[in-house]
Amino acid sequence: MPYVDISLSLTLDQCRRYYAGHADWIDARSLDGRRVRFPARALHRIVGPNGVHGVYRLVFDEAGRFETLLIK
Repeated sequence: MPYVDISLSLTLDQCRRYYAGHADWIDARSLDGRRVRFPARALHRIVGPNGVHGVYRLVFDEAGRFETLLIK
């Protein structure tokens, strides 16, 4: 399956805005410079007390649709 590695740094307040429905999508830049977009709902399982910080892998299906976000 295709994947893209990204670095995310979101504060807890930024994550709360996604939870509140103010945004449906997260725009990010991959480690190799590509722009990527994935559903904000993907953050739910990785948000910690300080938000989201680290390197993650976005996995897509063969049609290019988002499947999952993995901790790298």
